[in-house]
Amino acid sequence: MAGYLFVHFTGEQKDGEQIYFSVSRDGLHWTDLNDGKPVLYSHIGECGVRDPFPVKNPLNGRYYLIATDLRIREAGCVWAPEAVFDEEEQAFLVFFASKVKCDGEETAKHRIYAAYTKDFVTFSDTFLYMERERDVIDTTILRSNGKYYRISKDETDSRLILEESDSLRGDFKRISCPVFEKLKGMEGPEGYLLPEGRSWCVIADQFAEGKGYLPMITEDLSSGDFTILEKEKYDLGRTKKRHGGVLELSDAEYERLIKAEMEG
Repeated sequence: MAGYLFVHFTGEQKDGEQIYFSVSRDGLHWTDLNDGKPVLYSHIGECGVRDPFPVKNPLNGRYYLIATDLRIREAGCVWAPEAVFDEEEQAFLVFFASKVKCDGEETAKHRIYAAYTKDFVTFSDTFLYMERERDVIDTTILRSNGKYYRISKDETDSRLILEESDSLRGDFKRISCPVFEKLKGMEGPEGYLLPEGRSWCVIADQFAEGKGYLPMITEDLSSGDFTILEKEKYDLGRTKKRHGGVLELSDAEYERLIKAEMEG
């Protein structure tokens, strides 16, 4: 990878629930595009979107951007949708959190549901992908050394959970992660490999304290051993970034974004 695109929203103020772009060469120092104003606006539904997540189809190079509209409060929820390409199925696994009351339950709880799609137009039937004893939301999935790693938010105490599995649909085993277990009030985890190809950067939104994203670094996801970066080692740009997604870019893709920015 030669750069990164960070797609995010900024908050619940005017124009905050729209689509913002930031770019970075090293994955740690970010420059806001469009002078820190929204790049894309929603003009459908309640005209607000958040939790955006960009993906690129490895089969045809097509880009997709998915997001949720939390302004629709009476319709339940489809929170923080993300997608990961399933090599076995040759399709995207799209997953999201919904609060559902199942048969025999006294109250509803948040679970992670999923569906498959090849084109983001036609989807398979939705199925239950993950649940815990209590609520779970905000999940992202990373692949490293042939294994899959899930990072989720435990909604009961707002801490992150790290898990590992050999396959997307397999059984995930929890990995002890002292940094995740220590930090409370976190959500919106995302992760990506840094340019040197050895270190993973996991970022999460310190929403409870309103501090924005915090980068945490590890050279081995399976170890659960993360280091919190000192403030002088990263720069998230001028806008406060809320839950979004990071897309790795080739040099040509990065340059196209910069050219479009310069041309207005």
